[in-house]
Amino acid sequence: MGTLYITHDDSFIGKTDERLTVKADKKQLIDVPLLKVEGVVILGRATISPAAVMELLERKIPMSFMTGTGRFLGRLEPELTKNIFVRRSQWDASGETPKAIHIVQAFVRGKLKNYRNSLMRHLRDYPDNDLHRAIADLEQAIASISLHQEIASLRGVEGHGSAVYWQAFPKLIRADGFSFSNRNRRPPVDPVNAMLSFGYSLLRHDIQGALNIVGFDPYLGYLHTERYGRPSLALDLMEEFRPLIVDAVVLSAMNRKAISSKDFTSEPLSKAISLSNESRKVFLTLYEQKKQSKFKHPVMGRQCTYQEAFELQARLLAKYLMDEIDKYPPLVLK
Repeated sequence: MGTLYITHDDSFIGKTDERLTVKADKKQLIDVPLLKVEGVVILGRATISPAAVMELLERKIPMSFMTGTGRFLGRLEPELTKNIFVRRSQWDASGETPKAIHIVQAFVRGKLKNYRNSLMRHLRDYPDNDLHRAIADLEQAIASISLHQEIASLRGVEGHGSAVYWQAFPKLIRADGFSFSNRNRRPPVDPVNAMLSFGYSLLRHDIQGALNIVGFDPYLGYLHTERYGRPSLALDLMEEFRPLIVDAVVLSAMNRKAISSKDFTSEPLSKAISLSNESRKVFLTLYEQKKQSKFKHPVMGRQCTYQEAFELQARLLAKYLMDEIDKYPPLVLK
């Protein structure tokens, strides 16, 4: 089943034999074999038994805690893997090194190519939508990446490409009741941004778990600057997956009318917009279905799920840092 999402406030998470159980209001909500659980995400308030905590740690199953609106609070995860060689290679490459510059170029290229491909797919389905200028601007940004040999300037290319994409994003929304003018967060103040922010929080949980499995330090990144408490490498690796997973889920939820503009709540003081309890469950189902969907990995040459691709990309990054392959290939899908 992949990741287990617990959304009911005041739930109790326990362990019975080889199964994880979730109860609330004297009812059993979930009873699942631990063998099928790859991660646990708690949204809101919940209590977990010591036996369940120990079992999750022993099985190396990470658990993230978020508010009901998806704001990340913290994470409980097993000990880092004993592969110190991955972390040593990661630290050796930090700064303005040739490897760091190559990695940042790859992250930016992967993100912008997936942005471009998303717009091109939409244009094929809806030829009346004028996306040609945005696609051309992204093509130009992608072509310039190899010319930039400083990380700060590569961040500028990424920022410009993202601005082009978000300016075109409203044209991808074909459902009534939704509007999008710009990307906003902390807090999101419209339904589209609320879904995007919520989805990116879920993606961070998955990417950080994959990095931990491979043996990385998630707090030392290359594209994202170092900041206390920021999992910079997780945010780096997220970039190529944002349009492939979260943006695709958000657009599908709106355009296929799985979620309507009425399925949101507003916080009076901050004006923050968030998914209602029921629509949040719908979004989680769509997100999990996307993660478990299969595609042919362009580098590995075999079928895999997006859930598996998180770890595959982390392992490819480790292989590049340890000189086992010549370059890091970001995941780009047409």
